Amino acid sequence: MPLANQLRPLPPPLRLVLGLVALMFIGAFLLWLPISGQNGGLTWNEALFTATSALTVTGLSTITPITDLSLFGVWILLILIQSGGVGFMVIAVVVLRLIGRRISLTDRLALQDSLGLLSPGAIVTLTRNVLAMVLLIETLGAILLYLHWRTDPRLNEGQALLYAVFHAVSAFCNAGFDLFSGTPGYPEGIPRDNFSLAIMGWLIFIGGLGIPVIGDLLLFWRQRRFSLHTRITLTVVSFLVVVGTLGFFFAEGQPGGTLVDEPPLRRLLICFFQSVSARTAGFAGIPDIAHITDASELLLIVLMFIGCAPASMGGGITTGTFAALMISLWSYARGLSEAQFGGRTLAVGTMRKAGAVLTVSLLVVITAIWLILITHDVSLDRASFEVVSAFATCGLSLGLTSELNLFGQFVIMGVMFWGRLGALTIVIAIARRQSQAQMIRYPEEQILIG
Repeated sequence: MPLANQLRPLPPPLRLVLGLVALMFIGAFLLWLPISGQNGGLTWNEALFTATSALTVTGLSTITPITDLSLFGVWILLILIQSGGVGFMVIAVVVLRLIGRRISLTDRLALQDSLGLLSPGAIVTLTRNVLAMVLLIETLGAILLYLHWRTDPRLNEGQALLYAVFHAVSAFCNAGFDLFSGTPGYPEGIPRDNFSLAIMGWLIFIGGLGIPVIGDLLLFWRQRRFSLHTRITLTVVSFLVVVGTLGFFFAEGQPGGTLVDEPPLRRLLICFFQSVSARTAGFAGIPDIAHITDASELLLIVLMFIGCAPASMGGGITTGTFAALMISLWSYARGLSEAQFGGRTLAVGTMRKAGAVLTVSLLVVITAIWLILITHDVSLDRASFEVVSAFATCGLSLGLTSELNLFGQFVIMGVMFWGRLGALTIVIAIARRQSQAQMIRYPEEQILIG
């Protein structure tokens, strides 16, 4: 028995945690190599922070990629972003199939957790389809960006191709890394012309919908119906995009706002892009993001905390958790004993998971903010913004990341790591599983609420 216990495979959630940790150190080592950097290369803590941010598709950075990384380093960064976006378990399964290896049940369960799926059925076929779909969308985005940016006199042909590929992957994976910051002629970072914002905005939007939703959309012509998850996701995402767009439009269009001089249609496009990007991508559509109004800053924090859909490229508590809590609240207000939506009753276990995700996420965010505040001379709003951005794997920053000391960098790295894997995955991975079911039931008693 002791030998059998030692040989027992690791639980899928723990395999995900350890796999991501291993990739973080491998990526950090590759970025730390002299060939990856310029002007002496990166320090170890810079390499580790960058690798963590890339694999968690966050975008917060203590370096400027285009000036601190060599061409080799940029490609390593791109591979890390892609690995973090599609999920390293997807890549592992594809590699195993290419070399003729069978996929074990444990690997299938780990892949199910990685993709956030409800059922492990036909998991390998789905994995191949997911990877093909991701590469197709990114390729189309890269082609459109290349054809547009190659006409820009500030970029040569090679730069236009590299930047198009890099930003198509970074946008679809909701990573937020860019190569324009530090490039001569681009003092404000990414191009903010209408075409660039439109293409990158749609890449971010599609990447944030989640694999199950994208699959439903692709198969709608045959199925003629959407699952409950897809209906809820599309409803919540549309609501958040509209609220964010209108919120930024009015907050930044008033006197003192950063977009007060922009024409209404142009301002609407910028606000739409910022609303889409705010929930996890981290690209700043508003040029002077560090000087936005307090109203916009609060709106950004809320949107980042909610984040993207489950099984997507983004983080946050996810739109699924937000929807479950809102549906439960609305059902309770109507006097219903169960949470109901669209002619369906949500499972009790789903509501418990939503409550657990929200509770754990708040504890993580508040603890991280407190640790930043006691170790740095920084205001509450800047610390809160940076921590929530890391937790949501968003990457938007008010400039605090570059000012963090070594302890602060490790705090942000821990929050990014937590935000990418999700509260439930990590809690399950570190929790001690009980070998026997709970056999004792105690008398029920109520406590005061509210």
